[in-house]
Amino acid sequence: MTAQATTQTPNNNVMLNSIKHKDLKVITEHSAQYGDNVWYSLTFPVEFRSVQAHYPIFFQKDPQTGRFFSVALFGFKDKENLFLENGHWQASYVPLAIRRQPFLIGSQNIMEDGAQKMQRVLHIDLNNPRVSTEQGEPLFLEFGGNTPFLDTAADMLDVIHNGLEDSDNFIEALLKFELLESFTLDVELNNGSKHQMIGFYTVNEDKLKTLSSDNLAELHDKGYLQAIYMTIASQANIRTLLDKKNKQIEQ
Repeated sequence: MTAQATTQTPNNNVMLNSIKHKDLKVITEHSAQYGDNVWYSLTFPVEFRSVQAHYPIFFQKDPQTGRFFSVALFGFKDKENLFLENGHWQASYVPLAIRRQPFLIGSQNIMEDGAQKMQRVLHIDLNNPRVSTEQGEPLFLEFGGNTPFLDTAADMLDVIHNGLEDSDNFIEALLKFELLESFTLDVELNNGSKHQMIGFYTVNEDKLKTLSSDNLAELHDKGYLQAIYMTIASQANIRTLLDKKNKQIEQ
């Protein structure tokens, strides 16, 4: 989530400035034109309680780094988000990784008490289609200062930053107790068409049942046992996705 302003990417991430960017607004409606046509997004334990009410939670493995991360699933294939409809997100909770667009966390070096320290700062991607000067939520007040919308965005990014750090520890705990297993999800729709989802991981419930009381206590003390059970419970939402996909095909 650290912003990097380089010419090697199509993004144009810059530190937000109340003078340079005083007229900027952010469009908050949801549609494919604003980049919401994604079939999953990052999530992390601190928001599992809200996420599991609507979306299946699974895990993926970065092929480059080998690191695992948790995701909330919105569809069955690339660029399919079954929760998008007429500029609205059809669920009462939108994951923070989606809601934070077009903002990012950046960093800068500052001097404090004679020592150089790294400080987190708010960045914005000026090339993001949500950024506008004509419509949307303003970022700054007419006579200076942040709008409540921008303050909320900054708070959201703090939650994401801390949530991703905690997520790394959560994944370490899952790996320590060998609780992740790969799986393939075969989906058959009412019209007979089939989808196969590969490359995902889930919690090995059989392995979970064999953990000692000490192991379970360790997971509980860190707050991860609840996150594990929420992950397992969230998989019932595969039926929600199936119903949405079947309805979409019928229409």
